Amino acid sequence: MVSDDRWLERLRLELTWFTGQAALRSRGAGAILRFAHVRPRRRGAFQPLREHEITPQFLDRAIRALKRWKYDIIGMDEVCRRAVTLPETRRFVALTFDGANKDLISFAYPVLARHAVPFTIYVPTAFPDGVGDAWWLGLEQVIARESRISLMMGEKEQRFTVTDHAEKQALFAFVETWLRSLSPADLSAAIADLCTRYRVDLAALSREASMNWEDLAKLAADPLVTIGSATVNYPVLANMKDAAALREMTMGKAVAESAFHRQIRHLAFPFGDRSSFRRNHVVMVEEAGFASAVSTIPGIVDAEGRTNLRALPRISWDGRVRSLRMLRVLVSGVAFAPVKPTGGATS
Repeated sequence: MVSDDRWLERLRLELTWFTGQAALRSRGAGAILRFAHVRPRRRGAFQPLREHEITPQFLDRAIRALKRWKYDIIGMDEVCRRAVTLPETRRFVALTFDGANKDLISFAYPVLARHAVPFTIYVPTAFPDGVGDAWWLGLEQVIARESRISLMMGEKEQRFTVTDHAEKQALFAFVETWLRSLSPADLSAAIADLCTRYRVDLAALSREASMNWEDLAKLAADPLVTIGSATVNYPVLANMKDAAALREMTMGKAVAESAFHRQIRHLAFPFGDRSSFRRNHVVMVEEAGFASAVSTIPGIVDAEGRTNLRALPRISWDGRVRSLRMLRVLVSGVAFAPVKPTGGATS
């Protein structure tokens, strides 16, 4: 059913392009695009995180298309300015990358540098130190390797048999949703137990997938690169007590500022969907000293202060789709209902 819904949505967007609405009825000041992994296409039928990956070739095509469509490609400082001023003649797109993944510097940065376009990377600061847990990678590897899996869910041990890729995909989605519902301490215990049972080295997986501080320093030296924070450990803030959530924000900012010797003005809410943060976390963003915070709630950015800078919408590109027509429809804004700000829109 989820697959059917995805293809129906793709058909709707394609029809929007063919009717010309994207060109004639653009709405808002611009859009913020969100990417995670940029790397060559991997082999294998079981790829539960495929939607979070694009190829370097697609990134190149997308940037060329945005330039051809006369979009201004801008950084997050300029997004904040345009969000509170009168609308400008040209619309904008901001390119953002979550997670400080190693493939960003290996595969994405050469493309971005060749095009000389600004972009923003949001860094969870535990990961360059080699102590962050990319638990979703551990879960993926366990399910990829095993056909019979048991794990403790609450106080009960659950057992699953997965014999094909569809069953593995469904199990990944089920367990991922459950893990994301846990407090950080319970999540850490659950994934550590699972990885220990099936001899998956989560620490090594996480280090291999993440940029180190040397990689990040190379990016930070480029004036077209904006460094933002994604807290320290990339937790689901909604599962934390307020004091702990605020500490994740302030410590992530402080560590990044110490590492890069610059002010860190922009935050990405970890995961960023409606269930991962609450209204009080939007208030904390200002308290922690950030000028903006981005979510993964889909939508476009309005001008004249109509969009809350500390709960900005983003368009998360689905890497399973390679249609530039769909990209044009999405960045035009016509596919989205107006996003209600979380709290008052502030500058």
